[in-house]
Amino acid sequence: MRLLTELFGAFVSVGFIALIVVFQQEIRRFLLLIGRNASLQKNKAWWSFIFGRKEQVNNNSILLKPIIDACKSLQKNRTGALIVFAKNFDEQFYQNSGEIIEAKISRRLLESIFQKTSPLHDGAVIISENRIKCASSILPLTENDKLPPQFGLRHRAGIGISEMSDAVAIIISEETGEISYAKQGRVRMNLNYSELEKLLSKDY
Repeated sequence: MRLLTELFGAFVSVGFIALIVVFQQEIRRFLLLIGRNASLQKNKAWWSFIFGRKEQVNNNSILLKPIIDACKSLQKNRTGALIVFAKNFDEQFYQNSGEIIEAKISRRLLESIFQKTSPLHDGAVIISENRIKCASSILPLTENDKLPPQFGLRHRAGIGISEMSDAVAIIISEETGEISYAKQGRVRMNLNYSELEKLLSKDY
């Protein structure tokens, strides 16, 4: 019995170490997610305490204006787009498949990225910390087989990234110009600009 106990204890120890080695990237991402979420909530609390709720809302509107304006233009011209808002920007995850931008958010930059003649129009634009971090990022597609048949790769990629992270995504359909919003694997369709701004103000 003593020998069996020692063998079992050794097996558990080795198995625990093996799990850490195999899943080290996932563990790292999980810990970063916890730490950054805590920091984000703390910063939001301080901002609200120091400047007040009204100033915080006004600041959000200023930050979101170029994004909403870009969405209006892209929708009007039936230009497909996928814009992801990542609270926690994982450089290794997003930048491996995209082009680093690191630029201030602007309407014209977003419009130029998604133009059909642009080499960056395929894939997603990643916005984090109030900056455009990268473009042309290839995202994992959702495995949900119950989505409407009209959903293409942009919709499936936007839903997919919202399933596996705390990111939210705006999807603009190239065929219809319809604006959709993905969060936690769920998608809201046919949004107007007011609804879109309210969702982004709450989630980003």
